[in-house]
Amino acid sequence: MRIRVAVFASGNGTNAERLFEFYRDHPSIKIELLFCNNPQAQVIIRAEKWLIPVILFDRQELMNSQVVQNTLKVKEIDWIALAGFLWLLPSNILSDYPNKIVNLHPALLPKYGGKGMYGRHVHEAVINSGDNQSGITIHMVDEEYDRGRIVFQAKCEVEQHDTPESLAEKIHELEYEYLPTTLEKLILEEEP
Repeated sequence: MRIRVAVFASGNGTNAERLFEFYRDHPSIKIELLFCNNPQAQVIIRAEKWLIPVILFDRQELMNSQVVQNTLKVKEIDWIALAGFLWLLPSNILSDYPNKIVNLHPALLPKYGGKGMYGRHVHEAVINSGDNQSGITIHMVDEEYDRGRIVFQAKCEVEQHDTPESLAEKIHELEYEYLPTTLEKLILEEEP
C-alpha cells in the first residue's frame, strides 16, 4: 500500500517541485495533491507539469469550514508536507494528523521563527544578527508557527559578503537535498 501525501504551498514552489520529482516513481510514497491558497502562485504551474492535481482554497475554506479537511479525508491523505505554506493550519486538521504534518523552515529554529518569518525576512534577520551560521529546520507542525518538534537541521556558513539573495541560494540547496529524504525517512519509520 502506498502512503498518500498532500503538499501545501503558497508561492514559487521549488521545494514542492522537488518533492513531486523525488516521489514520482517511489515504491511506497505518492504525492497525491497540491493544496494552494494563492491562485497566482507559480507552484500551480509546477504541479501541473508533474500531473499533480491542484486544490485551491481560501482562508474561509481552511479556517471556518470543513472543505479542506473533508478533501483530505476523501482523498485518503496519510501525511501533509508544508513547503512554503504561510498560514497556520486549524486545529481540526492538526487533530486529524497528529505527528504527520511536516514543515520546512529556512533557518535554524528556534531562532528566526514565528509569524512573518519566511523567505527574505528570515535571511535579512540572520544577516543583521551577525550570526555566522544559518540553515534549514524540518519540524513537526503544531498550533504555533515554527514551534513543533524539530526532526532535522542542516547548516551552512553565513559569510561577510552574503546578501539575503546569496544566503537564500545556500538555503535552497539544503532544502532541495534534505526535505525529500527527511520526509521519506519520517514516513517510513512511522508507517507499518
